[in-house]
Amino acid sequence: MANVIRICDKCNHISRKSLIPKLRKMAPDAEIRQESCISYCGPCGKRAFVSINGRYVSGPSEEEVLKKAEAFVKQPVSRP
Repeated sequence: MANVIRICDKCNHISRKSLIPKLRKMAPDAEIRQESCISYCGPCGKRAFVSINGRYVSGPSEEEVLKKAEAFVKQPVSRP
């Protein structure tokens, strides 16, 4: 199953221009959605965050969010 990553295009703590290529490298099969609001305004106003497969991952920086998000990336299932 492909990964679904959602980012808020209103978030001031991330740069979509640099974040999206890093997310694509981390999860090449991911569907990355840029949405105007994903109803996470409290933490979004204070820290960087992404939603990956339904889990909100936040951190003080974009790099920290990427490190934490790796734990929630679904790996492709290899079939014989």
